[in-house]
Amino acid sequence: MIKLTAKAALSAAALYSTTAFGPAHAQSSDEVVVTAQKRQQTLQEVPLSVEVLQDEKLDVLSSGGEDILFLNARVPSLYAETSFGRAFPRFYIRGLGNTDFDLNANQPVSLVYDNVVLENPILKGFPVFDLDRVEVLRGPQGTLFGRNTPAGVITFESAKPTEEVEGYGRLAYGRFDTFDAEGAISGGLIEDKLSARFSGLYQRRDDYVDNSVANAPQDGFEEFEEFAGRLQFLFTPNDDVTALLNVHGRTLDGGSRVFRANVIQPSTNDFVPEFNRFTAAQDSNQNLNVDNLGVSLKVDVEKGPGLFTSISSYEWVSADTRGDVDGGFGAVFAPPSGPGFIPFSAESADNITGHGQYSQELRYNWDHRDNINITLGAFGFYENLELENLSHDTLSGGVVNGRAVQNQQTTAIALFGSSEWQATQDLTVTAGLRLSYEDKDFEASRIFGPFGAPPLGPLNRKLSDTVLSGDLAANYAVNDDFNVYARYSRGFRAPNVQGRLVFGDVVTVADTETIDSVETGVKTKFFNGRGTFNVTGFYFETQDQQITAVGGAGNFNQLLNAESVVGYGVEVDASLNPFQGLDLTAGFSLNDTEIQDEDLEVGACGAGCTVIDPINPATGNALIDGNPLPQAPKYIANATARYGLPISDSGEIFVYGDVAHRSKVNFFLYESVEFSSDSLTEVGLRAGYVHNGGEFEIAAFGRNVFNATELEGAVDFNNLTGFINEPTIYGAEITKRF
Repeated sequence: MIKLTAKAALSAAALYSTTAFGPAHAQSSDEVVVTAQKRQQTLQEVPLSVEVLQDEKLDVLSSGGEDILFLNARVPSLYAETSFGRAFPRFYIRGLGNTDFDLNANQPVSLVYDNVVLENPILKGFPVFDLDRVEVLRGPQGTLFGRNTPAGVITFESAKPTEEVEGYGRLAYGRFDTFDAEGAISGGLIEDKLSARFSGLYQRRDDYVDNSVANAPQDGFEEFEEFAGRLQFLFTPNDDVTALLNVHGRTLDGGSRVFRANVIQPSTNDFVPEFNRFTAAQDSNQNLNVDNLGVSLKVDVEKGPGLFTSISSYEWVSADTRGDVDGGFGAVFAPPSGPGFIPFSAESADNITGHGQYSQELRYNWDHRDNINITLGAFGFYENLELENLSHDTLSGGVVNGRAVQNQQTTAIALFGSSEWQATQDLTVTAGLRLSYEDKDFEASRIFGPFGAPPLGPLNRKLSDTVLSGDLAANYAVNDDFNVYARYSRGFRAPNVQGRLVFGDVVTVADTETIDSVETGVKTKFFNGRGTFNVTGFYFETQDQQITAVGGAGNFNQLLNAESVVGYGVEVDASLNPFQGLDLTAGFSLNDTEIQDEDLEVGACGAGCTVIDPINPATGNALIDGNPLPQAPKYIANATARYGLPISDSGEIFVYGDVAHRSKVNFFLYESVEFSSDSLTEVGLRAGYVHNGGEFEIAAFGRNVFNATELEGAVDFNNLTGFINEPTIYGAEITKRF
């Protein structure tokens, strides 16, 4: 058993920061420590499917001005995409996610940044910098994390303040005038009492896509400029108490995704022959502006036999987003127009005009006996969200011709408990329960609509539910190098509501979704601890799966409940340090999902696509029973290899390569020939010189070095519009640590 104390928490914080500035790479023999169960344990002993990114691997994958989407396919069963640019990441674990693009969208993958859950999808795009590690917890996490975690949780742990003065600075410059600057400084302010750490990030890139339409906006075509910062104070008045204050924020000024009209050849999912990733033809504005500020206070107090923890937080975000949704210029009735057939122009904006998120977690962890560890806790959450949805008449100079507003207050309260019992020297059993209550008050109104649509609303919905979730797991240590585990878990998503009334006239509701999942696996170490090989097999079934019918001929989002979705698969994580200087990692996953609802149908495309599904002749809708979930690749594979060659007592030259692969994905609930993407494999390379264990480093890097190009998503209501992955980015980077 690991007994957590306030003093141990302080030591852990120092350890985290040391890791961030330690050797340039960690060998496979190092024990990986995770906090997946909200206390320190080694990765190999935790009875669930977890992957950790840290140290050099984390730095390499996020280099070159990358945003949080660098995680895409870098972990088995984890996929990510967005139609917003450097905000609003949509994550999928084991095929479970949400393709909804509304700023009120609820996602089944929860993001937890420095112990604080980030609920709004714009908050989830907070930049990744000065991190100790990223943990990906696959499968339902219904006990210690709870709400909105039926697919899993991604946690981010920042490097913490240290007593000793240390820090780093990193500068990179690359293609398209990409500039990436990151740094941190940490040290004591009052000896043994108060320390602080300041971290900062600045990133920018020019608009590398040229707009071929004369007298049309030229800014915002994949360009961005972003600042982010984090200031932490660690106060240790005595050995029993630590308090960590975290103040953080970002400001982003950039462009939304570039939508490309009729980029797909009809009756195929290939690009049209004239496709060029560096040109577009649009007649409206592109912008994405985000401001975010947050503060959290984590207090650990050694009390009685255990550790009491309080985590208080506040988050605020505003967003202004606008894009040319039809992806082209003009319209068939207002020539000139193109590329291809543009039935009507579509330019829209979605804004967060008011927001505030408050959360409070209290928990107490203690060793009840020598062989029993218990955690009891409570969680409270409140969010107020105000949205504005706009339609612009591009053909009349971009004037606003439709406006709708949404307002939602969400209150969530939970009580939870988890216990670990070491039944024998080799067998450990973990069990947990969580009782959750959630309430939502929603109101939406259309102030005025395009095409003469009259005012509508306010339309009100009040949703609430109480759900019991939890897990039960057993881990058996066959020997010091071989662990077998099995786990049952239940997760949920509370009821959700959607009301984009600019183009629609109804508010739709999805009832509570629950998921039951079983998984079993082995975690092994071999080659004298220099290699690991972990395998997990799983099966899940959801009831009343919440899904979003996006777009279609009606061009609005509609929430639905599928009777059930079943899924199964396998995940493999491996690492090996075969000899000094060479480090290898590899991952693989198979995920198979199937919608099971004989009567479920959705509106198909209004863009003349080739629908594969059966059509209900009475409604014209596509029947989707038996379809896989959208944006759910069946296969994901990834690997890294690093070789370092010493050239002196303190210097080393190195080469680092990484590859990420995902198989074909379908973009919508219905299946069609055009709105899908073939498999995508992206390769990264890095080579350079490192001195004195990472004190100084200079390197050249390349991301997507073979310029693999595939669709990442589409818009289906107007024409065969698509958006694509990033091109090759290359550059040079210099890092100094002290």
